[in-house]
Amino acid sequence: MSNIQNLTSEEAVEKLKALAKSADICLFTTALTVLPLSTRPMSVSQVDEFGNLWFLSNKSSDKNLHIKNDKRVQLFFSNTSKAEFLSVYGDATVFDHNRAKAEELWNAVDKVWFPGGLDDPELTVICVAPQEAYYWDTKHNKAITFFNILAKAVTGGNGDEEGVQGHISVQGASI
Repeated sequence: MSNIQNLTSEEAVEKLKALAKSADICLFTTALTVLPLSTRPMSVSQVDEFGNLWFLSNKSSDKNLHIKNDKRVQLFFSNTSKAEFLSVYGDATVFDHNRAKAEELWNAVDKVWFPGGLDDPELTVICVAPQEAYYWDTKHNKAITFFNILAKAVTGGNGDEEGVQGHISVQGASI
């Protein structure tokens, strides 16, 4: 993929939103200086107008404890059906008592993790403010891309034109 398109401002936030929504689940990595890395799947509840990514989380989880010690996190998104990928490095903040934001993010499925609902004492909100993000995606869906690459392999064409990649520069609002 030699087609580089670095994005800024509203275009960057829209790309971040689209890729995060398309993948839905990311690998949320904390304690970046400790090996092996501590990573777990998390569903993004919202990407706001500044590019901040919002999650609901358990207060006593390792993730929350890690963030309180070191706010740096890395998020990895992958939507293999569309060949879209996103990596976000940023600073995370845990909110133990943000009822208004929890209500905004709440989904009926969240009750599985928080049986007490919005009043569950373990319910916290995490905001990740991106510092750096990078994306890779194809111009077409996965099937068309596969056939185009296959055809280029037979004809000697260049597969680099099948995708696009670049930096996403958003200034997540400091929370």
